[in-house]
Amino acid sequence: MKKLLLTAALVAATSTAWAGDVVRMGTEGAYPPYNFINDAGEVDGMERELGDELCKRASLTCEWVTNDWDSIIPNLVSGNYDTIIAGMSVTAERDKVIDFTQAYIPPEPSAYLSLDAGVDLAGGVVAAQTGTIQAAFIAEQGWTLVEFSTPDETIAAVRNGEADAVLADASFLADHATDGLVMLERRESIGGGVGMGVRESDGDLRAKFDAAIDSMKADGTLNALISKWKVGDTW
Repeated sequence: MKKLLLTAALVAATSTAWAGDVVRMGTEGAYPPYNFINDAGEVDGMERELGDELCKRASLTCEWVTNDWDSIIPNLVSGNYDTIIAGMSVTAERDKVIDFTQAYIPPEPSAYLSLDAGVDLAGGVVAAQTGTIQAAFIAEQGWTLVEFSTPDETIAAVRNGEADAVLADASFLADHATDGLVMLERRESIGGGVGMGVRESDGDLRAKFDAAIDSMKADGTLNALISKWKVGDTW
């Protein structure tokens, strides 16, 4: 669950309120199993399946939009789409600029992937995606951080020797622990639960999705999705 580092530019952004029964769902499309683009060129993953079901329960029509991670909040605020559903942790910092639904995924630990199970993290170079809680954590430790714009680039950096390890959500790294890359035993608890981001002006939309999330928690379908896609612990 990644945490975008906010800048003063976000505060100055102009908000555009949602109206109508069509909701444009903004996601990254590059962070499996949460969200990714499938072979048919469509948004797929746990959040695609979840978002479609939430829209159905809220009597809304979903339209899916992809956006680069580093501008995903400002483009929500400026009206390019109506929600963010992209593995985004609910944080106090973000809440200064946008609003959130209740969490639909509990907090998940971050993990390390490396070519060397005995890597010295403090003395090496650790990769992370730009603007994430993982990047902030590495910087706070005083370690050498190298940042990349996409998750896949962080993995490639370890394989080609630009970094000694990568720090990211454990569920994202799990499928990359192949061809010599190993998950370290060390875990970091640095993220909060994942929720949908909405503009602060869209309280009605937030309430609709909160009610839909409640209903999925109550009937067990949300836990079934979490287990199916292996995105962390169930509720």
